[in-house]
Amino acid sequence: MTAWLWVASVAFGMLVWTWALYPLGIWLASRLVRPPARSEPSELPRVTAIVATRDDTATIVARVEDFLRADYPADRLSVVVGLDSTGAARLDEIRAACGAANVVVVAGETPGGKAAGLNAAVAAASGDVLVFSDVQQRFAPGAIRVLVARLHSDARLGAVSGALQLPGDRPDSAGRSPVEWYWLFERVLRAAEARLHSAVGVSGSIYAMWRSAWQPMPDQLILDDLWLPMRLVLADRRVGYELDAKAWDARSTTAAQEKLRKVRTLTGNFQLMAWLPGLLIPIHNPIWLQFMSHKVARLLTPWLVIAMLIGGIGAGWRLLSSTVVYSLLTTAAAGVTAILIAPRARGVAVRAVLWSWSLQMAVVQATMNGLRGRWDVWR
Repeated sequence: MTAWLWVASVAFGMLVWTWALYPLGIWLASRLVRPPARSEPSELPRVTAIVATRDDTATIVARVEDFLRADYPADRLSVVVGLDSTGAARLDEIRAACGAANVVVVAGETPGGKAAGLNAAVAAASGDVLVFSDVQQRFAPGAIRVLVARLHSDARLGAVSGALQLPGDRPDSAGRSPVEWYWLFERVLRAAEARLHSAVGVSGSIYAMWRSAWQPMPDQLILDDLWLPMRLVLADRRVGYELDAKAWDARSTTAAQEKLRKVRTLTGNFQLMAWLPGLLIPIHNPIWLQFMSHKVARLLTPWLVIAMLIGGIGAGWRLLSSTVVYSLLTTAAAGVTAILIAPRARGVAVRAVLWSWSLQMAVVQATMNGLRGRWDVWR
């Protein structure tokens, strides 16, 4: 085997493992595990729903009202809004707009950011269970009950994630976009990981944890929904995933918007590895294989694709005659031309290429951020 072919084969094998063999293997293995049956406690614990935001007042009020519509006893449910560092006038405005005795509005300390908002909100929380969400999502009515029941049913759990649902997941939708197919894949994979031990991260749109398991987060932290669960795993706790606890996002996402989000979240993956290096050491991380396959290997995807292409071209020039190579290139060009001529096929192909290119460029940009230690990616 030539060096070119070796490079192409290793890169191809890693890609297949990351995106096919690992997910399939985890899913099959999870079928052999029966998690504890979900059951509610006889006395429901006090819950504090928390959102950290810098959005406008109307958006915050809408998020708070959705929390309060939950199918959960009103006297056992409170809400805390954590704002980015702000002045007293802004705090008073939002408190007046929310207008409920069980809603508290606080501000994070400077220099601000989501971590500061969450730290301030949790410090003001009174619940035994903390339920977190972003400002744009809306919970299914029974979502909080489902999260509480899952935490109660398994003493090993320190936190449990719900499932983010996008517009294309609705029964009456016209179909899923590439990012919606990706999130369907993610939900199935995370649920399988949780059946075996722990989900690799939670969904920032909906997750819950015991108040006793909370520890304040460091300044400039990008991903609370990865830091918190992975810290619990390193402390020998588990992280569940509950498909029946749903948070709906009504927003449709363009490729450009998804790229910005992915740059931020993937940069957060690099930050996590820099700040919690124990995750990279098998004897410290009980889900080391899952973490390396689910998070780390995906960061290599664009580089593996480049290595596979270069290795394949190099091997091809050495192993095949120039006539065969030219024939393959001509056939590929003819196939691309045929796709571009057909309007429907052209639309599908162009959309897929744009999404793929955008997301892989996000990985490249996040890699540069990680190598430079540039964590200020919120905007």
